[in-house]
Amino acid sequence: MFVKICGLRTPEAIEAAVAAGADALGFVFAPSPRRVTLGLASELCRGLASGIIRVAVMHHPTPEEWDEVREVFAPDWLQTDNEDFDALELEDCEPLPVFRTGSDARGDEWPKRLLFESARSGSGETADWREAARIATQTRLILAGGLNGENVAAAVRAVRPWGVDVSSGVEVSRGTKDPEKIKGFIARARAAE
Repeated sequence: MFVKICGLRTPEAIEAAVAAGADALGFVFAPSPRRVTLGLASELCRGLASGIIRVAVMHHPTPEEWDEVREVFAPDWLQTDNEDFDALELEDCEPLPVFRTGSDARGDEWPKRLLFESARSGSGETADWREAARIATQTRLILAGGLNGENVAAAVRAVRPWGVDVSSGVEVSRGTKDPEKIKGFIARARAAE
């Protein structure tokens, strides 16, 4: 089970995610209580093990905004809404397109990997698990949206995703991660696989 912890802003949260076995860390460069500067994200990743995927989370970035993030932060993946990729030069960065509840009308043409979530990112709103389960049979789906330590096992059993992603579900307050909740989320996600 691939696990991404998103919206990280402190060394303590990074350490907790890495120690608990997270595969990817998400850094938000879009308007959000979890937003970080390029300098802070770069500092937080200094010394990070090479096997951990660093994800730049953006929302409809302009080519200029993306160029700055790519040059300064140099993420492994760019997570943003699907339609944005055509205008961006990813170079060595891989796309993580975001699809939201209501996307199932696409039929069976899906990218090789995607993040599926609710209509509003970072809101704690749960994605449509039935729709996600249908899509998960056709691609590597990372389930996000409203996940937490209490429901991640049920989500994994219902959707059978390739991975899961959490942000607000491991917080003690909006934008502040709880190391124990991170540890519990990852353990429960992997145990449910």
